[in-house]
Amino acid sequence: MLNVDFVSESLENRTVLWLEQTDSTMLDAARLADGGCPSGTVVGAEEQTAGQGRHGRGWLSGKEEGLYFSTVLRLPLQPAQQPMVTMAVGLAVAEAITSTTGIPVDLRWPNDILVGDRKLCGILVQQHNSALVCGIGINVNQEAFPQELAPIATSLLLSSGRRLAREPILIEALRAMDRHLDILVNQGTEAILQLFTAASSYVSGRRVVVEQGDTLLRGTTAGLDASGFLLLRHDDGSQTLILAGGVRPE
Repeated sequence: MLNVDFVSESLENRTVLWLEQTDSTMLDAARLADGGCPSGTVVGAEEQTAGQGRHGRGWLSGKEEGLYFSTVLRLPLQPAQQPMVTMAVGLAVAEAITSTTGIPVDLRWPNDILVGDRKLCGILVQQHNSALVCGIGINVNQEAFPQELAPIATSLLLSSGRRLAREPILIEALRAMDRHLDILVNQGTEAILQLFTAASSYVSGRRVVVEQGDTLLRGTTAGLDASGFLLLRHDDGSQTLILAGGVRPE
């Protein structure tokens, strides 16, 4: 069981609620938001029975294997700035993982953290009334994945060959989120765009396939626009602005 007292003491005034099991920490965080909890409130669980991923997909949440947590954010942002929250959180969590474990990671637009070409962490940000709910799932000590996920997923244990304490990663991820969200609020979207572009091998010059419903688009990534959406340059020179969709190497 994760040492919640140690986490709470390390984070001082932040409220951290940790559950043995829940359906989804995002649903729990949304309920806390409805109750008026302060920004930065965290709810996590040792196990999720219905963890949420993007596009209605699930997130595998084995007991005491990973970090599954959500935080309530109340930020003074314009609606057009809110897509940047996903990038700011991605930058923060990537920084925290590398600083606490020494494992280099990559960012795949808009919300995945990778080791090599395998997914280590997913981030999902949803508007909930006047708050944002940010869900984060980090694969920490998983020894194996189901057959359908094994080729595309990894954990810190599989990447490093050693089991890792989860508390330092959680503490540093939350601290780094505070720093990067402060950059977004006080320096604006351009600062986050520059940081994300520098940290991600997927933003520019990468041959990719993009899933758009039943359609697959192929091309080379050509940077982010001012709103944080991905530009895809096709072989004929035309460009498509990618607002959402799964991006993977060609």
